[in-house]
Amino acid sequence: MSARLSPLAGKPAPESMLVDVSRLRAAYVDGRPDVGVPAQRVAFGTSGHRGSSFEHSFNEWHVLAITQAICEYRTAQGIDGPLYIGIDTHALSLPAFESALEVLAANGVQTMIAKGGEYTPTPAISHAILTHNRGRATGLADGIVVTPSHNPPDGGGFKYNPPNGGPADTDVTGWIQKRANALIEGGLREVRRMPHAQALRASTTHEHDFIAAYVGDLGNVIDFDAIRGSGVHLGVDPLGGSGVHYWGPIAERYGIDLTVVSEEVDFTFRFMSVDWDGKIRMDPSSSYAMQRLIELKSQYDVAFACDTDHDRHGIVTRSSGLLLPNHYLAVMVDYLFAHRPQWRSDAAVGKTLVSSALIDRVAKRLGRRLYEVPVGFKWFVDGLFDGSLGFGGEESAGASFLRRDGGVWSTDKDGIAAALMSAEITARMDRDPGELYRQMTSELGHPVSERVDAPANVEQKARLSKLSPEQVKSTQLAGEKIEQVLDRAPGNGAPIGGIKVASANGWFAARPSGTEDIYKIYAESFKDEAHLHQLLEEAQIMVDGALNAG
Repeated sequence: MSARLSPLAGKPAPESMLVDVSRLRAAYVDGRPDVGVPAQRVAFGTSGHRGSSFEHSFNEWHVLAITQAICEYRTAQGIDGPLYIGIDTHALSLPAFESALEVLAANGVQTMIAKGGEYTPTPAISHAILTHNRGRATGLADGIVVTPSHNPPDGGGFKYNPPNGGPADTDVTGWIQKRANALIEGGLREVRRMPHAQALRASTTHEHDFIAAYVGDLGNVIDFDAIRGSGVHLGVDPLGGSGVHYWGPIAERYGIDLTVVSEEVDFTFRFMSVDWDGKIRMDPSSSYAMQRLIELKSQYDVAFACDTDHDRHGIVTRSSGLLLPNHYLAVMVDYLFAHRPQWRSDAAVGKTLVSSALIDRVAKRLGRRLYEVPVGFKWFVDGLFDGSLGFGGEESAGASFLRRDGGVWSTDKDGIAAALMSAEITARMDRDPGELYRQMTSELGHPVSERVDAPANVEQKARLSKLSPEQVKSTQLAGEKIEQVLDRAPGNGAPIGGIKVASANGWFAARPSGTEDIYKIYAESFKDEAHLHQLLEEAQIMVDGALNAG
């Protein structure tokens, strides 16, 4: 990345940078968002509404309004089954859950909360929705996950999953955020709410054992017989996240040799090493954040971690250390489509537009159709649901795949299953994913990649999101003929919100940031680092030229 590396990167977090949990939670209750300020409005990105109570972007009013809007959306759509709700281990998640339950109960929604107040991973919510809805045409369930994913400890987040079990698409989130902002603007006068103690006792509030349901079904996704029979020694670091109490039951039920590095939960996440930019971030794909597990790599045949809501994975191998997300995605694709004979013969490989082109080469070798979509896991939901996609993966370490029999498992990202897949791969191939990646690249080419950020104002970002292929005047990219210029994804024809340019041995994609005055350039070369830097330089010149034209 173009940003400067923090001197704290990879080191223990100093006491001075730990979040004041009491002040954070007080700001959640006391803060009042101003919908006239764009940063304080309800805004659903690719993973729900996120913000911090310190910045008036995630306060009680946001949660009350969003939940009321969801209740109204359910009524309008005739969704009258149970709503499954779960939380992660961020400090704002519990108070946000309490606020949401007060509204759900007052609106008469049959609400399924975790047994014993347990934390609940995103995939466990998706699994619960799909399990309930299997074979039903009426009384369909949906869900809410209270999480800002791997964001810093002062963050809060709120995601809605409709009856298909996956992230809601923009039509749904657009309706919800518009209604929520109107409710805030109206002073919450139309929000139904009851005291939390009363909501917990309401006849519509029920406990659900998410752990037993998810763990009990996991053997239909992962070949635990192979793992157990091989005797591979596994390690897992939950990073203090919502799956912290899932790993013990998984090891016990399936009899695998799995050591949980730590079950500590701390709202400050003081046990994390500092990420590249000097922030505490529970990102399992960051070598800076993953220092604890990387240092233990020699103790395990393969080890893994998940982010705070356990929808992302990080794989640490004895041979290669922490694998880059794109590297492991390619290994998973190569393995799964060769070892899941019950999957549909036409089941495709799903990837986002900025994921590695190595996945394209793997899919071609497998004889599988590639389904390339814009950034956002929502684009994989329908395919995973009906089995036309065997796998969906994105560059930021998120993936899901089908059951072993080809049925739907989770239509949201599942970090737990993806992590355990590294154990199955190691057990059945007698080599860890790092070794398999090296073999793969010796056969298909070795890619190098990077992402950089470049400044762009609001007007330029708007222009970039609407760039057309005709505006790219160049015919050459880093010394090679340009073979493709895309403004729509080849898989589904959806706008990519930017541009992607590809040659035989390299590509770049540029898209505006949704939160900062920058645009992001992703690039990958199948030649070398020098070619990669040439790609990045020419990409910036090409995009800047198109943005500034006229």
